[in-house]
Amino acid sequence: MAPRRQKDRRSGTDHPGDPRGRPVTGETASTISGRLVLDDRVASGRMTIEDGRIGAIALDEASAPDGAFLAPGFVDLHVHGWGGHDAMGDVAALDGMARRLLRHGVTSFLPTAVTAPLGELVAFAERVRTWQLDAPNDGAEPLGFNLEGPFLAPARRGAHDPTHLLPPAGAPRAALEPLIDRLRLLTIAPELPGATDLIRWLRGRGVATSVGHSAATLEEARAGYAAGARSTTHVFNAMSGIDHRAPGVALVALLDDNAYVELIADGIHVHPAIWPLITRLKPRDRLMLVSDAISIAGTGDGRGRIGGLEVEIVGQRVTLAGTETLAGSVIALNTAVRNVVAAGVPLPAAVAAASRNPLGLLGVRDRGRIAVGQRADLVELDPELTVQRVMRAGTWYAGETS
Repeated sequence: MAPRRQKDRRSGTDHPGDPRGRPVTGETASTISGRLVLDDRVASGRMTIEDGRIGAIALDEASAPDGAFLAPGFVDLHVHGWGGHDAMGDVAALDGMARRLLRHGVTSFLPTAVTAPLGELVAFAERVRTWQLDAPNDGAEPLGFNLEGPFLAPARRGAHDPTHLLPPAGAPRAALEPLIDRLRLLTIAPELPGATDLIRWLRGRGVATSVGHSAATLEEARAGYAAGARSTTHVFNAMSGIDHRAPGVALVALLDDNAYVELIADGIHVHPAIWPLITRLKPRDRLMLVSDAISIAGTGDGRGRIGGLEVEIVGQRVTLAGTETLAGSVIALNTAVRNVVAAGVPLPAAVAAASRNPLGLLGVRDRGRIAVGQRADLVELDPELTVQRVMRAGTWYAGETS
């Protein structure tokens, strides 16, 4: 017998079981206890949940931390899909993506589009805006959407279709206007004609821009951040780097204390030996872990498509088919947290990079910390930092352990 669909998408109950067969109970909670991952430390304690928010916190500073870790829910600002569901697909795909992400501890996210014709991006934006009003409560909450393109440097396009790239100067503002509502983040190569003007215009419209897919020189990269760019798309990947005679985007991003940087912590996109360089140079609140996961993440080895281009997964590595060009990842954000902790990053800093910091970029303040009044979006992790349960707005859901 086919599993029942939920009757009321807002209720968070009466939905299909978890894709791997684990029950998704929709269990509510009033008091929970464990090792609370706070801003600066881990402490034993308990929380009271009231009306979907943290109503009270009691710490037991005298006791050694014990029990499961309780951390703020993760926030993935750069994710193209998961579990066979594409962010640029239909409403059912967005539903499926949100539900699978929640099982990995992601309580909020930005569905992220790849480079496509402007008309397709406008359709994507309209679809996400409409879906967002009725997105399932048993999935990660969409906070808007992210556009990775089309304003990318052809030489650093990575896995983006070159036929749809545009110079910022060639995109009239009227053509971009239908994208603005709920657009939270957009990647721009600052060396392109008209890039700094577009960055300023978007900043004036409340849209954060991210420097990336760029061959910018030191001066061009500095000009992009000076114009108002606030973040850096998957630092070190698809960008000019730290060459001692020709420094570029990566160096500027790491030395600018105001600039956020995304890190794909799968050990493939950036070698773990480089991670300490990032964590030592960036202020703690400017590092963001992202997945950059593609639609077939979580489905095993095989082939699929992203933005019309064929990609291949072998193990944890995703490339454009027949090439060595990386094409997103298959990492989940909970695995990224576990990886950077294993590399020596303290757990509170790793959790902040996957929760409070990306929310800070978006200006979202009602979640992302364990504090009274914050929304009760939480993730319960075992001692190996495997997701056990995920709480969204006070309701528990089962986690995926992989």
